[in-house]
Amino acid sequence: MQSVQTISFPEPQLLAALSPLPGGLRGVVWDMKEAPGEAHGNIDGVILPYIDASAVLGSLAQVKDLKFVQTQSTGFDGVPEAAGPSAAVANASGVHAAATAELAVGLILAKLRGIDQAVRDQQTQAWAPQRRQSLADRRVLLLGVGGIGRELARRLAPFEVTLTRVGSTARTDDDGRVHSSKDLIALARDHDILVSVLPLSDSTHHLVGADVLAALPDGALVVNVGRGAVVDADALTREVVSGRLQCALDVMDPEPLPKGHPLWGTDNALITPHVGGNASAFEPRILKLLKQQLAALAEGRTPANLVQQGRI
Repeated sequence: MQSVQTISFPEPQLLAALSPLPGGLRGVVWDMKEAPGEAHGNIDGVILPYIDASAVLGSLAQVKDLKFVQTQSTGFDGVPEAAGPSAAVANASGVHAAATAELAVGLILAKLRGIDQAVRDQQTQAWAPQRRQSLADRRVLLLGVGGIGRELARRLAPFEVTLTRVGSTARTDDDGRVHSSKDLIALARDHDILVSVLPLSDSTHHLVGADVLAALPDGALVVNVGRGAVVDADALTREVVSGRLQCALDVMDPEPLPKGHPLWGTDNALITPHVGGNASAFEPRILKLLKQQLAALAEGRTPANLVQQGRI
């Protein structure tokens, strides 16, 4: 690993929590809202903020000799491009897996069992029991077999579902068969729930398009806790507003969902504001990962979770 000497932290609390830094590393606080000043010195490593990192990615171009960028999120869309090809980029794979999988299960259960409608009924003191779908015996199509996908599959197993996993290519792994994303339309026809935990890339952008959504059976539930643009938002909105499909979304395209958007007003949609990884498990797990990454940098070792090699 190329030598990193000065690494920036997005807020003082994070630097304090990780201090003292390993020998050979100097830490500075840079919120990335303006160009780094003389007091920051020659920054060559950057830890991005967790919330709204995309809003400040352009500031990476102000770092003249950028060698390493660390995200605090699993998703890293736009970061390699902003960092440039010479910088190594690492994401926070594993940090958010458990919490995001928890939320996915919660969204599925809430929508299937009508908990969202029960909350609305409570506001008007309405007692309106209905027979709803169980998660038990549902056929679940899971898009994504990485860390979040594995954690979600583990959590779904006790619910007695039939689980079909989809990755970029067809293969067999330690957990069984993985289908190719090329088969997504054919697979969608036989599933009640489609869950995406996918990151955004050129190959996943609008992977769940109008053709895939049209193939899902009437009443099927679309859940997205990965990245919003993996699902064609316009096509999904048409299907949900028409009443043919349901959705439970923690991520949107665009994000936040604009005021007046049709999904806000339909009972067929359940929306949470991108909080999949933003839970109590986040802080201890991100601190553990960052300590490991800083130690690797100080010792000249290759950090974990690289999504761009840079000049390593």
